[in-house]
Amino acid sequence: MLLVTGVNGGLGALVLERLARLSAGGPDNGPGGVVAGTRNPERVTVPGVPVRAVDFDRPETLDEAFAGVRTLLLISAGYGEDDVVIARHRAAVEAAERAGVEHVVYTSLSGDGDHLAYALAHRWTERRLRASATLRWTILRNGLYAELLGALAAPDRHGVITAPLGDGRLAAVAREDLAEVAVTVALAPAGHAGRVYELVGEEAVGGADVAAALSRAGDRPVEYRPGSLAELRAAVVASGAESFQVPMTAGTYSAVAHGFLAGPGGPGDLAALLGRRPRPVLEVIAAGAAGRGADGR
Repeated sequence: MLLVTGVNGGLGALVLERLARLSAGGPDNGPGGVVAGTRNPERVTVPGVPVRAVDFDRPETLDEAFAGVRTLLLISAGYGEDDVVIARHRAAVEAAERAGVEHVVYTSLSGDGDHLAYALAHRWTERRLRASATLRWTILRNGLYAELLGALAAPDRHGVITAPLGDGRLAAVAREDLAEVAVTVALAPAGHAGRVYELVGEEAVGGADVAAALSRAGDRPVEYRPGSLAELRAAVVASGAESFQVPMTAGTYSAVAHGFLAGPGGPGDLAALLGRRPRPVLEVIAAGAAGRGADGR
């Protein structure tokens, strides 16, 4: 049995949809089938897939949730303060060990993101999996999403992108590509045991590239006039964001602006696991903008 956690999140939902398609609308994909895990089972809308309540904030429930599971696709349990996220991941790994899970596939953060505010919980989880006496593991170090860049560099109602990205560029990845890789690995984990895959994009793009792509795809020109990190930080604070989200957001912009997330500039683990070129980042961003309106609405 394969259990996928976090199936109501952006990545988890794509994983579950792909698994459902591969199993022709039923649960019989691989030994024991596929099971969806989420703290809100009533929100799962994919037909034919059994659902279990999986709440990492209630560790006492996880033994039952993980019963009979052979492979656990552990999708990172949300951003928060480090102690909160680590407690969630610790509970999941310990429950997997008690339940006799054989293999954990974990969606982590790319290695070039080590300095980001949300990297520590990912690295802790990787270290905990390596230390397990019973679990086999595979680590999928996901790059930042193309969809995230589209949101970070969304134009305002005047068609101006003011995101403080400077001249920096991001080797972003389409979330759908990361879901495809996760499914490929989770359905045949033995061939990926002990591997750490760096899943970053081949093409790095910046604010000016996003503006040009949106101009081509839309009905009006989009201009890139980057603001400052201080202005961005003040706006995040004023928005009522959680306190941990302020350094997280500003740090992400800063990392892109100063060239830390530009990627390898060529084929890597992502293309190898997909068996093709990754989806073009700018096309993904333009499609997302068209779906929500050029000004983000």
